[in-house]
Amino acid sequence: MVAFNAAVPLMTVVNYSFQETFSNNVFTWEGTRWFKQILRSDRFHAALGRQFLFTGIILFIQIPLGIFIALTMPKKGIGVSVCLVLMSMPLLIPWNVVGAMWNIFALPEIGFLGHTLNDLGFDYNFTQQTGDAWFTTVLMDVWHWTSLVVLLSYAGLRSIQPAYYQAAEIDGASRWAVFRHIELPKMKKVLTIAILLRFMDSFMIYTEPFVLTGGGPGNATAFLSIDLVKMALGQFDLGPAAAMSLIYFFIVLLVCWVFYNLMMRNEAQT
Repeated sequence: MVAFNAAVPLMTVVNYSFQETFSNNVFTWEGTRWFKQILRSDRFHAALGRQFLFTGIILFIQIPLGIFIALTMPKKGIGVSVCLVLMSMPLLIPWNVVGAMWNIFALPEIGFLGHTLNDLGFDYNFTQQTGDAWFTTVLMDVWHWTSLVVLLSYAGLRSIQPAYYQAAEIDGASRWAVFRHIELPKMKKVLTIAILLRFMDSFMIYTEPFVLTGGGPGNATAFLSIDLVKMALGQFDLGPAAAMSLIYFFIVLLVCWVFYNLMMRNEAQT
């Protein structure tokens, strides 16, 4: 049933990607025309570049930050439960609500963030300035999803046997040496999963930035997913949109395949 539900929409998209669709339900065969058009399109290249840039920034910030927070969390006592609950709370908020919250929070006139930054002398307006829109979008995603990295990293830390720490203490190892030679290698599997999940989430992000900025100002935050929706539903170019969605799908599939092979290689070595 699951395979059937996944196959039907996928085959529909594949069908549209090779045809021209008219309003009177007339279809004409176009072959690979739409794929060539998308791959040569400056619009697609720009959206793909923005998508990779956003994903790279997110991974660069969230992975080290998540590890750092996990290292500072308590290992026992009631503080463990409190920290886990607090870390889980952002993950429970629906994506559209997160976008709406940050839209209000960052408004330059009435939002706490926007009003505070302007009071400090910054000319902040995420609705009109590209840099501010990117800053707000990245900050929103860091707030929303760093907790996932924290929880995975903390689980990896808790799985390390106490004997490793005892041996390091006997040898007089520094805190950095313990992290580098014990904790980080033992966390390799969970960190690979964290990077994979955050890559997929950030590379396919749509709801939060769409609610926050609508892809603006201009096309500054029109990531690949937002540009795809505009093409399919805004312009009703179903053929090019279908081809673009398949290219999008294969990019994600390729990266996931690379990560999977890295995980299997690391597991074989250990």
